[in-house]
Amino acid sequence: MIAQHVSAADLVGCRYRQIQRLNHPEVPRTRAAAMRQARSTAARAAVHARLPVRAALGDRRRFLRIDLPPVQFDEDPFHVELATLEALAAQADLITGAVFTGVSEGTAWRVDVDLLVRRPDDTYMPVMISNHRVARADDRSTTPVIATGRLGLGVPVEGAFRLRHHVADGYRLAFAARALADIGLDSGMGGAIGQDRSRAFLAPTAPLQPALDAALNAEPPTGPRRVKECATCRFRPLCEADLRASDDISLYLSGDRARDFRTRGINTVAGLIDADLGQASELAAAWREGTVLLRRGDTVTAPATDVEIDVDMEAYLDQGAYLWGAYDGESYHPFVTWIPLGGDAEAENFARFWHWLMDRRARAYAEGRTFAAYCWSNNGENHWLKMSARRFGGRVFGDVTVPGEAEVQAFIGGDEWIDVFKLVRAQLVGPSGLGLKVVAPEAGYTWSDGDFDGEESVNARRISRGSDAAAMQAREQLLRYNEDDCRATAAVRHWLRAGAPGTPRLGG
Repeated sequence: MIAQHVSAADLVGCRYRQIQRLNHPEVPRTRAAAMRQARSTAARAAVHARLPVRAALGDRRRFLRIDLPPVQFDEDPFHVELATLEALAAQADLITGAVFTGVSEGTAWRVDVDLLVRRPDDTYMPVMISNHRVARADDRSTTPVIATGRLGLGVPVEGAFRLRHHVADGYRLAFAARALADIGLDSGMGGAIGQDRSRAFLAPTAPLQPALDAALNAEPPTGPRRVKECATCRFRPLCEADLRASDDISLYLSGDRARDFRTRGINTVAGLIDADLGQASELAAAWREGTVLLRRGDTVTAPATDVEIDVDMEAYLDQGAYLWGAYDGESYHPFVTWIPLGGDAEAENFARFWHWLMDRRARAYAEGRTFAAYCWSNNGENHWLKMSARRFGGRVFGDVTVPGEAEVQAFIGGDEWIDVFKLVRAQLVGPSGLGLKVVAPEAGYTWSDGDFDGEESVNARRISRGSDAAAMQAREQLLRYNEDDCRATAAVRHWLRAGAPGTPRLGG
């Protein structure tokens, strides 16, 4: 049966999802799933626009590209799989939209292959299109690379890149290699096109096979467990009802966080509470009672300065930062570009943000006042501060200049760049984590768009690059979201300085 085919995605994360799909095909997909699909479709369209359609001057005269019609995973793949075999028999140089099915370890599977590329020895190489960053520049590594526009025509060259492995992408390539091996056409190589749509990065597929075998041989789950993916899964209400009925420990400790307790025979929240294991049991009891945060010690505080700026950044995937927001206690100041990233617009936008921030600091110094900029969990901000300086440092745009990496590093390594999340983590603990959207409501702050989150921001950014009413609405929403994060960070700071009122003490 079609629905019984396992996909690469079924082998990653929640394995119970496939069982629910078989038992409840009537449950519609979520908006989040639809938006992920839209991003994947957009990625394929961007790559397809770069693929060759004919031989270039100087190439061999023959070039055959065959584009197969798309087929949804819940549709019968027979006609597209047959068309795939026919395209291979015709020795097409480039095939898009191929589909294979097979059986491994007693499991029927299906893989949708974005591209099949004919090699000089008449074997084929599968290439997957991904929204991941599949490689990073690295002078210490070499990886075979071929331009997207030369797939099926050119040969790879060695590039100074280091591959980044993503499990689902690896499973897809491993499945495709198996299918090609079954018909004697496997080249032993696979490729991935990630956020850099202009290049395919190549690697052998044999090292991917053991992990796929292990995933296929894993025992199927007998019931649900709460994992990260539950938040956007269409089967969440069904699974949650079962989890609550059994008081499963994953209601409190999701994913593998409860592994050690399960090995000790503790499988329920009540069991963890009753086990009297100190903080672990106390936090489980707090979760059961609806207590969000507890103080680690008797006092809670946060540093204060005369001039305080709260900063929050928005990036699009791994392509760049398009929005630097700052809140000065009175007004929100957004520095934003809506056009594609990687060029002068992103560089100038960053330069203007940096100039504004450093100007506020200089003015504070001139007035004999102390200064600090605050951020919530500054790993992302630090990354894009340094990357922006590394990519654009020294460029001049009118009255502003992009700082060099040394200048940025001196600032973020100093005492005037303060991570509020680190302050919270050192003084508070919470059974549901310490994310900004967990802590800020305890400080009395609420978001304008309560259900808007990181994944929604990625969707909104993609839409915002247009010029229609939907794009304008997406831009407004992104600005509200960024402003809320800045203001929420400030709210938490002030609440910490007040001693985190209303927060009970751990062990108290």
